[in-house]
This record gives sequence, structure tokens and C-alpha cells, in this order.
Amino acid sequence: MAGAASHIDLWDHKPLLEKKHGEASDFGEHVETFQNGLGPWMKSPFRFAPYGASGKMLSDVVAPLGECVDDIAFIHNMVGKTGVHSQATYLQATGFQRPGFPGMGAWVSYALGSINENLPAFVVLPDHRGFASNGPKNWGSAFLPASAQGTAVFPQRENPIEDLMPQAEFATQSSDAAGLAMLNRINRRYQSQRPGDSRLDARVRSYELAAAMQLSAPEALDITDEPQHILKMYGLDRAGATYPSEINAPEEAEYFGRKCLTARRLLERGVRFVQIWSGNDNGFPRRNWDSHENIARDHGPLARGMAVGTAALIKDLKQRGLLEDTLILWTTEFGRMPSSQGGKGRDHNPYVFTNWLCGGGIQGGISYGESDQWGYKPLDRNHPTQVYDIHATILHLLGIDHTRLTVRHDGVDRRLTDVHGHVLTDILA
Repeated sequence: MAGAASHIDLWDHKPLLEKKHGEASDFGEHVETFQNGLGPWMKSPFRFAPYGASGKMLSDVVAPLGECVDDIAFIHNMVGKTGVHSQATYLQATGFQRPGFPGMGAWVSYALGSINENLPAFVVLPDHRGFASNGPKNWGSAFLPASAQGTAVFPQRENPIEDLMPQAEFATQSSDAAGLAMLNRINRRYQSQRPGDSRLDARVRSYELAAAMQLSAPEALDITDEPQHILKMYGLDRAGATYPSEINAPEEAEYFGRKCLTARRLLERGVRFVQIWSGNDNGFPRRNWDSHENIARDHGPLARGMAVGTAALIKDLKQRGLLEDTLILWTTEFGRMPSSQGGKGRDHNPYVFTNWLCGGGIQGGISYGESDQWGYKPLDRNHPTQVYDIHATILHLLGIDHTRLTVRHDGVDRRLTDVHGHVLTDILA
């Protein structure tokens, strides 16, 4: 969730904020904020209620996920290293807070390879409005083979995959094939003269994959054969609808739901790793989760749309027997402060936030770790959860020892978890 989704307005209920709402905030220590977000304590503008057999408290804007809470493990004591969007996004996406490192999907693609030779192993579904902070570098391959990088797909666009299909009227199927064959001969000759350079080999394979995708991708992305009840579950029962210029829940549900349904179809066809983004980079009016000005205005529609699509994906995978083999991670770059900013917004909070995991090998219906009474920092400050632990746990569930998945680069054995990370055994089934 690009922009920093607020844990205390979605998943991490704080009754004390309701009791102390409007009172001057006092953290009992010096607090460094990104902007001027140390106004009075602010309760969530959304109502919380218990869901599932576990009685998990959720905000009403994520109520559709109430049906799924008994399959989810919530982790409420996540900590980051920075309150800067770009660095924090890198940290969640690549395990490092600076550029030059492979995305998690690239590591998984590199380690496990592809199941379906006609589709990429790693597919990214960005926000329809544009990229989040750092753009494609979040899913790049860096020093891994270039073939491990993510392939961006925009399922709502007329041309979902850039440059896959020839757009010129004079291009025919036979001329396109002839051009690719000639290009392949030139590339192979060039490659034979430069052994050891993976970049051209990856480019050649990308062309070969693109040729295969010209046949397989349109079918995978075509949702017209989905039953009406499935489309409705994903919020896609308003075909041809027009929407107001203001951010609104039905529009968010349609766009995010389409990405979730596309993700299910890709997973069914053997794509290893699918990454779905909500929110683009900074802009105004807000079209991301960076709600400095107004939590209710921005988080409300974004969260409702996200929850519809996410709940549908979980339920759909489960009814098809795929959830037990699919691992879902919900994450964001950091949380938001329990104190107010400008009366209705919240500042950045890298000191504690929430992730959750669902599906393959995860014990559902639990909450692991706690934030303090305000949702400001972990309750146990000596034992927080970090992104390295999330990544180590995911790799473990994929059958990979995170300490052994290494690549030598610049004299260092690099890995997704750097020199950190512990498997969160308490959330495993």
C-alpha cells in the first residue's frame, strides 16, 4: 500500500485513542516526526468491530476482510528504519533502504525459476494512476540475472503490457515473426562474441518469452469468461460505469478488484510471484495512502476498494483449493502516528505498523506481537518484528533457507535478508 497505510485506522484497534481523543498528545519522550504531526490524540474516524471466530477487531472500511480473518496472521509490532517514503519502500520491496538491490519477487524468481514458460515468473500489477516511489526499481533484478525482474502489467488498459503487440497498422503477424527471427539471429551472433554477459541473454529470453506471451497473455488477462458472481465478488459488476473526479470506493474496488482477479488467473497459470500495488507516488488530490491532510477522505475509499478485492482473492483461492499453496503478504512502507496532523490527518510513523500474512503454511486467526497502547511503538521495544523476519518467513515457506540464498556481488555474499532475519515460527501452521 504505497504512501503508508495507517495501522490504527485499519487493523490495530486502540480504545485509549477513543478515550483520549482531542487531548494534547504526550508520548513521554522526544518524538521526531516527518512533518508537524504532533497534534492532539486522534481516534480513528472509522468504527471497529469484532470479526470471525477469533474476534479480531477490524475497522469498518476493511469489513469485507472480516470473513477472512480466521485465515490471517496479523503482525502488529513491525518497525522500519526511516520515515522517508522512497527509502522505506525500498526496504519493504528489496530488503535494503537504498537502490541497487533485487526485489523480493526477483529473488524468488531467481531461486525457483518459472513454472509456465509462456508467462513471466514475476508479474507486477502497479496502481492504474502510475508508479509508487522508486517506480520499477522496486521490482528490478539489480545484480541478479535480468530475466528475474518483474514484468509490469496494467490489466485495466487497452494495451496491458507495453510493447508486447505491434501497434502499427502495417505490422502483420508474419512480418512481426520475421522481424523477431532476424533480431534473434543478430543477438545470438553478438552474444557468442561476449560470453559471460547475462544482459543480452536475458534480453534474448525476454524476446522469446514475449513471443510466447503474445499467445498466452491475452487469454490470461481476459476476464470476460468469468461467471457473473465471481465478477461481483471482486467488485467488477459495474462495467462501463463512470465515476466522479473525487476519490470514491466503487472506483477503487473496480480497479483493485481487477488486479486481484488478474492475480488469481496468473497464479492458476503458473506465475510464481504476483505483486499488487495500491497508490501512486505523491500527488494532490491524494491518490495514495499518504493521508497527512485527511484520513477519512483518503483512507476510506482506498481501504474499502482494497478490502473488496483482497477478500475476494482470498475467498476465491480458498474455494478453488489454491490458498493452501499460495502465500499472501499485505504490507506498506510504515504506519501513521496516533497524534493528529492538521486536525484530520496523520504524520508518518516508522516506529510501528502492521503487516499480515495469509495462506500457505500460515496459522490463521492470530495476532502476533503488539504495539503499545497508542499504536506508537512496539509494546516490547526489545523484540520488534522487522522486514527481514517477514522475508525470512516467506522464503522458509517456499522451501528456501534465507541464509543460503546468496549471490556474490562486489565482494559480498548478498541476500534478501542482508545479515538479519528470523523465521517467525509462532505464526506457522
